[in-house]
Amino acid sequence: MTSCKTEQKNDKTPTTENKKPNIVFIMSDDHAYQAISAYSDKLIKTPNIDRLANEGMLFNNASVTNSICAPSRAVILTGKHSHLNGKIDNLSAFDTTNVTFPQLLQNAGYQTAMFGKLHFGNNPKGFDEFKILPGQGNYYNPKFITQKGDTTINGYVTDITTDLALDWLKNRRDTEKPFLLMYLHKAPHRAWYPAEKYYKEYTKKTFPLPETLFDNYEGRVAAKTAEMNILKHMHLAYDNKIDQEVLKKLNIFDGMGRSETKRMTPEQRSRWDSVYNPIIADFEKRYPTMDDKQLMEWKYQRYLQDYLGTIASVDDNVGRMLDYLDEEKLSDNTVIIYTSDQGFYLGEHGWFDKRFMYDESFKTPLLIKWPNKITAGTTEDEMVQNLDFAQTFLEIAGVNAPDDMQGESLVPLLKGQKEKWDRDAVYYHYYEYPAEHAVKRHYGIATKEFKIIHFYHDIDTWEFYDRKKDPQEMHNLINDKNYADEIAEMKQKLKETREKYKDSETLDNQYIELYKDKKKRH
Repeated sequence: MTSCKTEQKNDKTPTTENKKPNIVFIMSDDHAYQAISAYSDKLIKTPNIDRLANEGMLFNNASVTNSICAPSRAVILTGKHSHLNGKIDNLSAFDTTNVTFPQLLQNAGYQTAMFGKLHFGNNPKGFDEFKILPGQGNYYNPKFITQKGDTTINGYVTDITTDLALDWLKNRRDTEKPFLLMYLHKAPHRAWYPAEKYYKEYTKKTFPLPETLFDNYEGRVAAKTAEMNILKHMHLAYDNKIDQEVLKKLNIFDGMGRSETKRMTPEQRSRWDSVYNPIIADFEKRYPTMDDKQLMEWKYQRYLQDYLGTIASVDDNVGRMLDYLDEEKLSDNTVIIYTSDQGFYLGEHGWFDKRFMYDESFKTPLLIKWPNKITAGTTEDEMVQNLDFAQTFLEIAGVNAPDDMQGESLVPLLKGQKEKWDRDAVYYHYYEYPAEHAVKRHYGIATKEFKIIHFYHDIDTWEFYDRKKDPQEMHNLINDKNYADEIAEMKQKLKETREKYKDSETLDNQYIELYKDKKKRH
């Protein structure tokens, strides 16, 4: 009798071992891997994000397929490259006939929720509940789109996004179902407005200059024409928070204002001004005697103070989420992922922003915790991409992936079964040109050793890098005879990879014409 009762109880209440795992997908926007201390502690300490590396796996060679916000998110949701899911740039609409992994998980019995920044679409499919920012969203007193209508919530967006996610976990989670929670931060997206606690702290900090801050782009034609140089293209008002009236007095024209300050309450604005007005006054005094080098270094420091200040709040709030999962004993059966929609330049090559296939924007942070599956504190150097996330989540949930998904499940790597992983190269393709930042269209592949890139459309140039000997990608070796064999091999591998992923010159030309039409409409 006793034995039978025990068996009945186990049938009704599955153990951790046979329950489907929960999935918490945490993604920030434009979070450079250089700004996570598990990768490097030169700029900032991120103890809470680092917990995922200490308790799980840190990927050193994770990358994106298209380094720009909305297309990256479309790749993550669909498991298909941009040229197949149709979201090649920030202008194009997302094709809602695409099947996404949240839809498949929802159909398989998962409870699903999304909070924070999606970037495109007002009615994401596959979610039982969502509260998302419209477009880029705002840092202060942000508006959210919900199934019941739009609402504005007073406060700081990173804190609010976490409040919404935790409220759902505490009050509306169905404890009988596994769940998918997509917890998506706006920060540290431009124009980098920190919370009060951190702008008071970070505006007093000084950061080391990157070795390549004054790069002259020798041998890299496309890099020379890009418009993302901190000195030349970063706005003193919009980005560095200098008041436009002061800029007018200094005979500086800056067409973009400080948009977020207009959203602040009088109390928020007063506290903001108490910190930033002295910075503005100091700039007004110093600017007339600054040369270009001094101005570049000043703008770099202001950039990092605000950018890293927003990340400090992300780290705090990731800690809140991890603490809750631990306290509620959900951690043991929950896969937790931290990533970004792409990398970002923090002064390397003199740049901010992303878009290029160079490492700072091509590579993305990826940290995954999966208790009892991942050996804590491990690192992984295999070539993985955001293209792989959908199939990874589906395999974790025991759901078959559609045949048209193009990634590879990371589960073998997570379980330490490297013999089941055979990818040696990843594919990249960037489309949004001519457009903001003027980064030329290009595609390429990267292996652990080499990278080859073809810039096309209004130019036709190639670049080749030895990733081991030249990690900063300063020396284009495309014409170096010592690498002739490796270059030929990489060009052939690139051709085969494009065929494998069903990309082609025909599609390139179609998207060029489509983009012209979209630009006209916009």
